[in-house]
This record gives sequence, structure tokens and C-alpha cells, in this order.
Amino acid sequence: MLFKDKLNKIEINLSTEFDRLFEKVIENQSHDGDLLLILENGFYNPEVYTWNNLNKKISPYMIGPNHDGHSSNTHYEFIHTYRTGAIADLSYPDYLEKLKYIPEKRKQIGQMQKFEGQTIQLEMLIYLKIWEADKFIKKFYQIARLLHGIPYDWHFKIAESNRDNEATGNRKTIIIKKIRDKLKDEFQEIHKAFKIAYKTQIRNSISHSKYSIVGRNIHLNNYIKDDTHSQLHSLSFDEWIDILHYTMIIYNEQIKFFKKTKRFYSEFAKRYENKIQIKINRKEPEEKEELKFLKYTPFHEFGRWT
Repeated sequence: MLFKDKLNKIEINLSTEFDRLFEKVIENQSHDGDLLLILENGFYNPEVYTWNNLNKKISPYMIGPNHDGHSSNTHYEFIHTYRTGAIADLSYPDYLEKLKYIPEKRKQIGQMQKFEGQTIQLEMLIYLKIWEADKFIKKFYQIARLLHGIPYDWHFKIAESNRDNEATGNRKTIIIKKIRDKLKDEFQEIHKAFKIAYKTQIRNSISHSKYSIVGRNIHLNNYIKDDTHSQLHSLSFDEWIDILHYTMIIYNEQIKFFKKTKRFYSEFAKRYENKIQIKINRKEPEEKEELKFLKYTPFHEFGRWT
């Protein structure tokens, strides 16, 4: 379950930080079109070189949803249904009060705990849908780069195995080292939120079904003595509720961040004949910078870029 009072408390601290992050990214990005590339999902597609049914040469540097974008849209529908439909009627303190043990309410409390445990297993799926999602991770990775004046990375790729030498890194490394830690100095509240929400051990425990629920506790079966990211033996339901609520606010704030980006570039485009210049940092067939234009076509609230 989600608790409105708890969500509001976290959002108050983070929304201002994310607003400031947006302004800082606009200020620091190395090229005016870099943030637009995150919005439009610039990517490198080497499959182009195998296409033999085209009349003209196609660049492997593209924009559009690609596989990770379609995947993101699919999971959004599931997550959005939960985040809008699972808000508890009670405040979090009132909910905890109802769980306090009283002998004559033993059966009722047991039913509440059973429902709570089943709901948490659904929430674990949502947790994976967010922290395993390539598009969600990619967006924050690119934001962190732009914040530090580093150009958009067209060749971003999450490693699928230890043999993937051309990848940007595995999920843990990217989230912790290339996103969270890059925000630490200037955006401490966002850094703190990532630290509370993202736990490698919990993600692995859920994805491999290495946990059990006893009472109001989740026992993790993947403790590793020599791994600093796998030191948890268990966590209480209350600790899980914190992790989930921080995760949902981070997810919500990313959505708001890119709604703001859409508005920014739609207004930007109107001042420049509906064209915005972008920069491609090519590696193929040779390393060089290439400047292109994206064209904006207005329709409905926001237009489309080609």
C-alpha cells in the first residue's frame, strides 16, 4: 500500500531538488540539444549495417523509443495503475495503530498482516520494474553526465554478462557510481533518496526469489559476508515501506522532469523555426562530432521530433 502522507513528506524534500537539478542540467549541458536527446532517446543501432532492403544509406545514430522505450511504456501502465489505485485510506501512523496487538483483535490483525505480505510481493515486482528498467537507468545516467558538462552518450549500454566489454557497466555500477555518487556533492537529498531506495541485495533477492516473509519481516536469503552490498539478513515491513515510497517518488520525479523538458524544448523550438541542433559523438565509422537538426512538429499539448 501507498500512504499519501508519507509520499507527500518525501516529495516535499525532493521536488525542489529535482527542479533545481533541471535548471542546473540546462545550465551545464555541453550542447543545447543534449537534454533533448535524453527526451527523444538518442541511441546507436549497429543493426543498420545488416539492412539490405533500403534505397539509401541510413545512419546508425537514431532517435525514437527503440526496444527499451516500448518496454518502459509497457511497465509504466502496470506501475501507474498501482501508484494511483493503491493509496491507503488511512495515514501511515493510523495504519500502524490498527496493527498494534490486542488479544481480542488477533484474528483481524493476522488477516491484515497476511494482506500486507501479499501486497508487498506485488510491490516487489514494481520495484524490479523500476530498478531493472534500462530506460529509467539510462535517463538518470545521461542526466548525471549533462550535470557535469559531459556530452550525451550515444553508445550507452547496460552489460548483460561479465563478458560484455563494450558496455557502460552493469546495473549496480551505473546506479551507484555513475548516477547516485555523481549527485552527492550538489544534490544531497536526491543522493540520500537513491541510497534509501536502491539496494542491490534487495533487488537480487527479489529477482531470484531468495526471501521469505515471517510476521512483518522479510528475511533475505542472499547475505554474503564479503560483499558490502549484501549485508542485510532481514528488513521489517516498515523498512520496506520506506524503500518503496522513496522509489515511487524518484520514479514520479523523473516523469515530472521530462514533462518539464518537453515544455522547455517546445518553447525553445518556436523561437528557432521549429528546429533544434543536436550533436552526435560518433564512434562509427570514425570518431568525430557531427551536428544535425531535429525538426519539431507542433500538435496537441506537445509536438513530435524527427
